[in-house]
Amino acid sequence: MTRAGQPHLVAHADWSTNAEGRWLARAILADGRYRALCAEPVGPLESFWKRIEAEVGTALLGFDFPIGLPRAYAKRSGIDEFVALLPRLGEQGWARFYEVARTADEIAARQPFYPHSARRKGEVERRHLLAGLGLQETTQLLRRCDRKTAARNAACMLFWTIGPNQVGKAAIVGWRDLLAPALRQGVDLAIWPFHGALNDLIARHRIVVAETYPGEVYGHLGLELRSWGGKQEQSARRANAARLLDWAAAAGIDLDASLRAEIDDGFGTTPSGDHRFDAVVGLFGMLNVVLGRRPSGEPAGDEDVRRIEGWILGQTAG
Repeated sequence: MTRAGQPHLVAHADWSTNAEGRWLARAILADGRYRALCAEPVGPLESFWKRIEAEVGTALLGFDFPIGLPRAYAKRSGIDEFVALLPRLGEQGWARFYEVARTADEIAARQPFYPHSARRKGEVERRHLLAGLGLQETTQLLRRCDRKTAARNAACMLFWTIGPNQVGKAAIVGWRDLLAPALRQGVDLAIWPFHGALNDLIARHRIVVAETYPGEVYGHLGLELRSWGGKQEQSARRANAARLLDWAAAAGIDLDASLRAEIDDGFGTTPSGDHRFDAVVGLFGMLNVVLGRRPSGEPAGDEDVRRIEGWILGQTAG
């Protein structure tokens, strides 16, 4: 059963540096139940907020890119609040923030992303990034929520921008082209957990944004992908169809017929299949929290998490 104050729209965006890899899965609240729909392309970012504002009622949006800064980097750089800084990144004293350093000697607190491109082995290394930022350990570029847990490996450090697990380029696009413009334009938007507790934000704002991570949600939903070759394989996605359908039934989520067919089919054979799969998995993870089946998870009393680092929705502190 849904509860009073729940958002009318819950949506999760699987994120990529290119538009073809960005997919948005939505669930609409109607007659006290959520109905989940097939993932659709995110579309042009410059019109994204207008399209969301055109939806009826409140919206909770999840984005699969980091929202926050590692505390060691922030403290060394004199940053007290991430959200207060976000609209200023890329401007004035922070004008080069989004310019990915081409050489190690370009790396600085206000130009932290590196490297611009891969080169021969040994020419670009993570130690260059640490040295340029005045840090000693790779863990200093992980937020608390990025660290390894019992259910998954650690995330890649924020400012690294090459390799299959890098998150730096996704953060650049998400911050520069989506979140910062919304804050500058005065969209009625709050970013969890920086602005407060999730339920309070949903009650007070038209749009609430949260960081989400499908790799975290796999464990919440009991999905198992590795033994089938990983999420890139249709067979792996199809092998987990029954678990997704069982979860939706237990949670009281209505599935659009086309979404049910996609789940049964393992989201098809096209290259976008794993993106659509992750968009839906991320959506289910968000609904798990919205429906009270799982806590939002942010650690109580950690001011660095609330002001600087942020948190992944549904990940329990430990």
